[in-house]
Amino acid sequence: MTRAEVGRTVTHRRYVPYSHAHYAGNLVDGAYSLAAFGDVATEMCIVTDVDEGLFASYSDVQFLAPVRAGDVIEVEARIVRVGTRSREMEFAVRVVGRGAPERGASAADVLDPPLLATTARGVVVVPPAG
Repeated sequence: MTRAEVGRTVTHRRYVPYSHAHYAGNLVDGAYSLAAFGDVATEMCIVTDVDEGLFASYSDVQFLAPVRAGDVIEVEARIVRVGTRSREMEFAVRVVGRGAPERGASAADVLDPPLLATTARGVVVVPPAG
């Protein structure tokens, strides 16, 4: 029996380590957000269908603001459609904290409101209920 329902959300928070910086200005690549979406979608499938599921597709990926090393990000998945074996989700990465190295090596700020950095839609598939 599935517990997948429209509106269900799963949220992760994580620190973006400096070892993941890929570009000047300590930027991480866009694939970092996509990998985070994969992780939160996996938890969603476990919660709703007791299976890790498999990603089938991404659509409408939007990179709206940079994600940098030293950021604390919140990654959210929300179910927007439930099929027999498919689950369509909307994803968001929000920067909720940001390092402030100009003030000191370990200085950081809470961002209020958070900065919406990346959005996407995606479809995962799960095994048939049985």
